[in-house]
Amino acid sequence: MGIAVLSALCLAACATGSGGSVPAARQGPYSDLTGQTLEVAAAWSGTEQDRFSQVLRLFEQRTGATTTFTSTGDELSTVVGTRLKGGRPPDVVILPNPSLLGQYAAQGALVPASEPVQAAVDRYFAPVWKALGSVDGTLYGVWFKVAYKSTVWYRTAAFDQAGVQEPKTWDEFLRGAQTLADAGTTPLSIAGADGWTLTDWFENVYLRTAGARKYDQLTRHEIRWTDESVRTALSTLARLWARKDLLVPNALQTDFPTSVTQVFADSPKGAIVFEADFVAGVINSQTTSKAGEDAKYFDFPSVGGSAGAGLFGGDVAVALTDTNGAQELLRFLASPEAAEVWARQGGYVSANKALAASAYPDDTTRRVARTVAGAGDGWRFDMSDQTPAAFGNTPGGGEWKILQDFLDNPADVDGTAGRLEAAAAAAYR
Repeated sequence: MGIAVLSALCLAACATGSGGSVPAARQGPYSDLTGQTLEVAAAWSGTEQDRFSQVLRLFEQRTGATTTFTSTGDELSTVVGTRLKGGRPPDVVILPNPSLLGQYAAQGALVPASEPVQAAVDRYFAPVWKALGSVDGTLYGVWFKVAYKSTVWYRTAAFDQAGVQEPKTWDEFLRGAQTLADAGTTPLSIAGADGWTLTDWFENVYLRTAGARKYDQLTRHEIRWTDESVRTALSTLARLWARKDLLVPNALQTDFPTSVTQVFADSPKGAIVFEADFVAGVINSQTTSKAGEDAKYFDFPSVGGSAGAGLFGGDVAVALTDTNGAQELLRFLASPEAAEVWARQGGYVSANKALAASAYPDDTTRRVARTVAGAGDGWRFDMSDQTPAAFGNTPGGGEWKILQDFLDNPADVDGTAGRLEAAAAAAYR
């Protein structure tokens, strides 16, 4: 989970133009699309919609096309599904996960990427992103906006006062949390009310304890959730979650934004919060702290000597109409030029290797971007975003609810594994 849920917090479902006027003369190197109108749909609203609209304005300048943007909020799959059934889909849709990409590809709803789009993806993106945008070897999608989901954020003053260093391993993480508690600061704030954050906890631990191959197998339900590797990951989490003295109280009633503000507010309740790089946006907009100064992050720690690994989420652009305009927009979105428009405004990370680090407005985002662009073989996409929604993306049900129950009772490792398997088996059928 992640990006789509965060976007929904500022929901404003509407359809608007991208703003601005189409200039009299376009500015190559794309096809001349003068007189053509393209509709783009995405979950983005509010600030995200405004910033993406500026990307579309530049596309208009480069091609002469006119674009309109439809904000679906958290109803993207419903809106797109209805439009597909009605035979009038948007030309391009920005999907929040590869599960939907696979679903629409299986339905025959997606148009394969053209050769120029493929060439742009090969040129500007690491192979992992091409693989994630493909189904059965056919490229459909361009990953335009991504998130690094292996960041652990901390209040620098709390670490300094307690003499805690950024941990590299899980054991160091637990010892540092104990040191903070001994110094009188409750260490960890967890957003237990939002089940998607708990899936991110599990996935980061599982990737490090089971490895990438097992991670892929579990994602596809080729192994059961009662596998010993799942029990190992749950037991590892339980070493932390069972220590209620290390957790800010009422974790199950704490939503994601609150989990951040209660660490970085003027009167903090905790010292550490785990979530993706978009935590920085909440820090900068909802507290007086500043990411990179009062708030910093370390990479999710290694577990049992595991090699470097990371998780990411993201939004992938795909074509639903077989038009040159749709393909030209995908090619544009694959370019560093398009990524730079949003990067300079903040609140955005691209996996585009050719985007200059100087395009980002601060050192923290530049660091995240370098990490994502250099993602290697040990990296994986958010598991819950690749599973059937009934299992991995349903508030109050499936994996979200089961992990919430586990946070409440971390001693029940076997029972939790069994319930996860039952829910997964039902969803995959």
